[in-house]
Amino acid sequence: MDPTFLIILVIGLGAMFLLSSRQRKAQQKQLSFRDNLQPGQEVMTGSGMYGTVVEVDGDVVVLESTPGSRTRWIKAAIARLVEPPVEDVEDVEDTDVADDDDVEWRDEPGAVPPGRIDVPDDLSSLQPPRGEDGRDDEGPASPDKK
Repeated sequence: MDPTFLIILVIGLGAMFLLSSRQRKAQQKQLSFRDNLQPGQEVMTGSGMYGTVVEVDGDVVVLESTPGSRTRWIKAAIARLVEPPVEDVEDVEDTDVADDDDVEWRDEPGAVPPGRIDVPDDLSSLQPPRGEDGRDDEGPASPDKK
């Protein structure tokens, strides 16, 4: 037998072992997650439905997606635990309130505070650009303009 064939065979078997052990660990983690489901946890099913665990009875999990709307699911259909959104409580500075020294911009009607960009609500106030020959960018110039 050729020694390079044996080396390739050993490398292939080693790679298969490593990949299968990772997959086995992921499956065990998923099974332990499903076995530890508790009422009150937010979960997502494999089909993408979000709900709150209301009851766990053997392999059956009762989820409440909206208040009063309860559905029964098999544990294997629960894909993952959904972490509730965490609200950051920070001291947010009010950018609309300026210092006493920075009041000049308020005197003008329609003035925008420094550092802000005034964006129009629609495009009606914008004029189309005109070319050198006096036509707009909509198409060729009309015969009477030539």
